[in-house]
Amino acid sequence: MLALPPLSLYIHYPWCVKKCPYCDFNSHEGEHRSGYIETLLQDLEDDLMYLQDRTIHSIFIGGGTPSLMSEQALAQLFDGLKQRLKFEEDIEITLESNPGTFEVDKFKVFKQIGINRLSIGVQSFNDTHLQSLGRIHNANNALEACQQAGNLFDQVNIDLMYALEGQTIRQSLDDINQAIALNPSHISLYQLTIEPNTLFAKFPPRLPNEEDSWAMGERGTERLEAAGFKRYEVSAFGKIPSKHNINYWEFGDYIGIGAGAHGKITSREQNAIIRTVKSKSPQDYLHHRQTKKEIVGNQSFEFMLNALRLKQGFSVDLFESRTGQSIEVVADKIHQAEAQGLLIKVDNQIMPSKKGFDFLNDLQAYFM
Repeated sequence: MLALPPLSLYIHYPWCVKKCPYCDFNSHEGEHRSGYIETLLQDLEDDLMYLQDRTIHSIFIGGGTPSLMSEQALAQLFDGLKQRLKFEEDIEITLESNPGTFEVDKFKVFKQIGINRLSIGVQSFNDTHLQSLGRIHNANNALEACQQAGNLFDQVNIDLMYALEGQTIRQSLDDINQAIALNPSHISLYQLTIEPNTLFAKFPPRLPNEEDSWAMGERGTERLEAAGFKRYEVSAFGKIPSKHNINYWEFGDYIGIGAGAHGKITSREQNAIIRTVKSKSPQDYLHHRQTKKEIVGNQSFEFMLNALRLKQGFSVDLFESRTGQSIEVVADKIHQAEAQGLLIKVDNQIMPSKKGFDFLNDLQAYFM
């Protein structure tokens, strides 16, 4: 029988000022549309069956640029959430924001409403690289937003990208050093990749060669860890790790509401894991919202796809409680990955080796 894991909530806000050329998220240029908050709350109302007597472990409001919401809209949303859900006492509530739309007075109200963690999409502190990424902010905007956020919130994440067009190894480290100097609680470091159906896929930028890109990731990781930012997941470095992120990677449950939002739910009644996805187009979501549901057939692969992103890996007990399967179903594959030096097993804990972490796709492929 599947055990019920912690339950998080993801809320998607699909609008932004400008669509970035590398972005493949469900985001659309435009302004907040009337009725979206009411639709979010109705969406949640329809998903309340998935609570199964659980409290909410964490909330992440992503986008798009959800910080474009007005104070009144966010207050309306939180009033509705609190009427329908029970929050854990130490709940983590994250809001994504853009340095180009940062307003101190507005964010003070956001904090009073309930936001206790801010994630800022900086990407770079170099104006040339920001322009090539199509960002609406400049380096000064980024610095000011991070400084102001640090004064307001105990937990701040800074998103950075590396292997950008024309970027040198030194410049990538300059970005990391600047982020460290701002003393956030968390830094996310991603390599720029060209995703299908983006402007960059149609008009590819000239990115650094593979050797330099690798060096940026390796040296960036060393610098962050030396500064006290523990790498707990492939792209996540935290003095305070994100509870919401960890719940994802440990194959926890999450309700997803909003245009195109995904969810993952363990059903006691069906003894199954269910994936949900909401209508992607904001217009469709607002006017004839639908939810697609699919039962996960290969729980062990889905678990491994997530848990192997964690540096500490997972325990045998966690695997068995989250998948409802015995570890024996993947024992041969674990042994094969161990033999290739991709996995390490210490007592009850299974974790990626340095090689496995560096070549994660190869490691995950063993469990397909």
